[in-house]
Amino acid sequence: MGKDQKLYLECYAGISGDMTVAALLDLGADEEKLKRTLESLKLDGYSVSVSRVKKSGLDACDFAVNLDAEHENHDHDMAYLHGMENPEKIQEHHHGHGHSHGHLHEDAHIHSHEHAHGEEHKHGHSHAHGHSHRGLPEIIEILRNSDMSDYAKEIAVRTFQILGEAEAKAHGVPLNEVHFHEVGAVDSIVDIAAAAICLDDLGIREVIIPVLYEGSGYVRCQHGVIPVPVPATLNIVSDHRLRLHKTDTMGEFVTPTGAAIAAAVCTSRELPECYRVDRIGLGAGKRTYERPSLLRAMLITPEEKKESAPLRSQVLEDGILKLECNMDDCSGEAMGYAMERLFAAGARDVSYTPVYMKKNRPGYLLTVICGPEDGERMEEIIFQETSTIGIRRQYMERSVLGRDNRKMMTDFGEVEVKIINRNGRSCYVPEYESVAAAARAEKLPFLQVYKAVEAQLNKEGKD
Repeated sequence: MGKDQKLYLECYAGISGDMTVAALLDLGADEEKLKRTLESLKLDGYSVSVSRVKKSGLDACDFAVNLDAEHENHDHDMAYLHGMENPEKIQEHHHGHGHSHGHLHEDAHIHSHEHAHGEEHKHGHSHAHGHSHRGLPEIIEILRNSDMSDYAKEIAVRTFQILGEAEAKAHGVPLNEVHFHEVGAVDSIVDIAAAAICLDDLGIREVIIPVLYEGSGYVRCQHGVIPVPVPATLNIVSDHRLRLHKTDTMGEFVTPTGAAIAAAVCTSRELPECYRVDRIGLGAGKRTYERPSLLRAMLITPEEKKESAPLRSQVLEDGILKLECNMDDCSGEAMGYAMERLFAAGARDVSYTPVYMKKNRPGYLLTVICGPEDGERMEEIIFQETSTIGIRRQYMERSVLGRDNRKMMTDFGEVEVKIINRNGRSCYVPEYESVAAAARAEKLPFLQVYKAVEAQLNKEGKD
C-alpha cells in the first residue's frame, strides 16, 4: 500500500463483519495468511471459505464462517426475521414458537442481538444445544494469545470493547457483567479477527467512512420485536459520532459488529476533494433485500486539484474592490484628469454614469474597480482630483475567465493580443492601440484592420 493511500468504505448498503472481510480480501488481502492466522485462535467448530458470488449481476467476494453441527446457529432465517411486516403479528408468531430462535440467553446480563447480513445472526435452537458464554476478558485473551500482529490485535480488541460498551448500555448493566453470548460465539470472533488481520495485511492506517446507510422496520429476537437500528448499533453510532442515513427499505443493513468495526477503524468522515482510485474491492453479505447487500471498499490516493490544459483555461475566482461617489459640482476637465490618474495608478476600470441627484441636479456617478490592495491609493486620488467628500467601498467576489497577454505577428506587423481561455478553447482578441497603430500606418479603416487581425489570429490559434 502506498504511503498516502487511504481506505474508503462506501456503506450505501450498510456494513457487517462478513461484508467487511470479503471487501478487504477482494482489495488484495492475503487469503492464505488470513487462514493461517485464524488457525492460531483457540477456537474449535468452524472453518472459513472464500468464494465468488453474484449480487445484482455484479461479481463480488464472499467470506463465510462455516460452523459444525454443534455450533450451528441457523442464522439465515429471513422469514423469521422479516417475514411479517406487522410487528404485533410477529410478536404473536414469536410467542407461538415452541422453541427459542433467540439471540438472547434467558438468564444473561446481556441480550446480544448480533445478526449481520447473514453471518452474524445466531438463531440457535436453545433446547437442542447451548452456546458458550464468554466475557470480554476471555475474548481479549483469545485474541492476544493468537499469532495476530500487535496492530491487528489492537483493532480486534478495540472492536470488542466498543461492542461490549454498546451492549452494556443497551441492557443497563456494567461492562464487567456483560457476558457475550452470540457476539462472543465462534463466528463473530472470527469475523472481527479476520477484519483486523486483513486491514493490517493491506497496511491500512487511515479509513474514511462518510456515512452508514441503514434500513427501516423491525427485526425479531428471542424476547420479541425490536426496531431498526437495533439498540447496540444505535449506541455505537451515537457514542462514536458515526453518520447514519435512514432509508425506506425494510431491513437491517448496519449490524452491531459492522458498526463496531466502523467505529474502531474510522479516522475521517470526509473524502478529499480530488483523489485517484487505485484498487476496488466488493464484499457480499448473505441477506437478500431490495437493496443488494454489497460493501464497496476503495484504496484511494488524495491528489491536488489541477487545472486542465491550457493553463488558466478555467473560470477563476478572486475579489475586487468597487469605489463609488456621486458628484454634481465637478467639471468635465477635472473628471477627465482624475480618470487618467486612476488608470495610471493601476485601476482595473473607471467610468462615469450620468445621474440626477437631489434638487434634480444633473451629476455623475464615478465608479472605480481596483484590487483590494489598491483601495487606499485610489481613494486618495479621488479626493485630490474631484469635488466629492465621501466614497462608498464594496468588496465583491467575481468569476474571471483566464487570460494571457502577448505580442504576436500578423499581416499588419506585431500586435498586442489578449488570449482568453474558456472551456478549454482559446479566443484571441487584438488590443485597440496595436490595431489603431496598424490602421494609421496602412491608411486603412480601423474596423477593416481589426477584423482581419482577429480572423488571422483565431485561425492560426486553431491550427
